[in-house]
Amino acid sequence: MPSGRTHDRITFYSLLPLVGVVALATQSTVQTALFGGGFLFSGLMFGPDLDIHSLPYKRWGPLRWIWLPYRKAMAHRSMLSHGPLLGTVFRILYLAAWLLFFAAVAVVCWAQLKSPDHWQTISLVQLEWILQRLQKEFLLYPLEALLLFLGLEAGAMSHALSDWTGSTVKRWRGKRLKRMATKRRKRRD
Repeated sequence: MPSGRTHDRITFYSLLPLVGVVALATQSTVQTALFGGGFLFSGLMFGPDLDIHSLPYKRWGPLRWIWLPYRKAMAHRSMLSHGPLLGTVFRILYLAAWLLFFAAVAVVCWAQLKSPDHWQTISLVQLEWILQRLQKEFLLYPLEALLLFLGLEAGAMSHALSDWTGSTVKRWRGKRLKRMATKRRKRRD
């Protein structure tokens, strides 16, 4: 299994070719930037190894505590963390739940400061407005949302594929070394 630094190198080395393909396909700077930003974010901070005490986990700095329940709930290399599509979707939903929680707390605090007597009504209206706005943005820009998701997924898959490749090579080498050792023993006998 590659180290965190190896995963980082894979992310940086594969960024330019992937972004180049997306740029040629979309002919859009914004769409290309969304894909590339998603790929970098996923490769460096939002990848499958958030289920262990890893480099991406440490990069969250003072906010890394939000990943503790995720780490406790996930078995390393499970389908919910390293699986294609499912792992990325699950991490997006997990982070979205935290962002929604933080937004709700911010709205409640803002409403409490603005109108202490009617803060519950104001905060629910504000929170509903935020949710409607997010839904509207995703509906207005489906290609951009898809490219951002594909960037996140590509970053996660570059990680998962390098893990899989590394494990396969180690298994192959182990079997090869065992065969060579067996042949040497047979020659000696």
